[in-house]
Amino acid sequence: MKDHMTLSGSVPDIRLGMLTPSSNSALEPLTQALLTPVADRVSAHFARFRVTQIALGDASDLQFRQEPILAAAELLADARPAVIAWNGTSASWLGFDRDEALCAEITGRTGLPATSAILELNLWLKQRGIRRLGLVTPYTADVQARIIANYARIGIEIVTETHAGLTDNFAFSTLPEEQIARMCRDVAAGVEALAIVCTNMRGAMVASAVEAQTGVPVLDSVAVTLWGCLTRLGIPTGPLAQFGSVFTLPRPQPA
Repeated sequence: MKDHMTLSGSVPDIRLGMLTPSSNSALEPLTQALLTPVADRVSAHFARFRVTQIALGDASDLQFRQEPILAAAELLADARPAVIAWNGTSASWLGFDRDEALCAEITGRTGLPATSAILELNLWLKQRGIRRLGLVTPYTADVQARIIANYARIGIEIVTETHAGLTDNFAFSTLPEEQIARMCRDVAAGVEALAIVCTNMRGAMVASAVEAQTGVPVLDSVAVTLWGCLTRLGIPTGPLAQFGSVFTLPRPQPA
């Protein structure tokens, strides 16, 4: 009898680093589930910094100041990931430039390439030429309005939207998958794609079914972040296509 147990017969040689809000309980299990088809090659590793409430105003904004995130990134770098992703969506309401600056600082501190959920979502939208978007979030109406305004500034119209009206970040993860699927179906008319903007919302596992029902691509934040990390590293995402069309788009080649 063996005196120890192993998780698999091989050790993945590619590690992804993920930064997540402290109260997020959906991101890690969803990411691990999405990675199942390539788990022999790729593993995901996580670091946290404190985020508990999502709202407009200084108290909420201060949760996303750079220093705590950079400290978490430096610790995560000890696991020697090939890339570090800020797996959160705060730049959708705080401004896309926040993530551009943060990722540059992460690379400066760690020497590793860095990206974010929102930067990868925006790249996917740009590559597909999406101009009419449906928006699904757990947030309040004022946060939703700020997201809509930020996308308007880059030429993307939020044609339809729905939001759960929540501020407690932990509570986002308690929304049932059936409710999330229904929210997606409610905003599917007249759009070129649907975006589930929140990495603590359990949308990744309903995306494929919603796409089959509506014929509209579903861009879940957890899924699109993983797409971004994998394609940055040249790892084919076709094996993950069972989880939705987000994984069928190749990454654009550098100019």
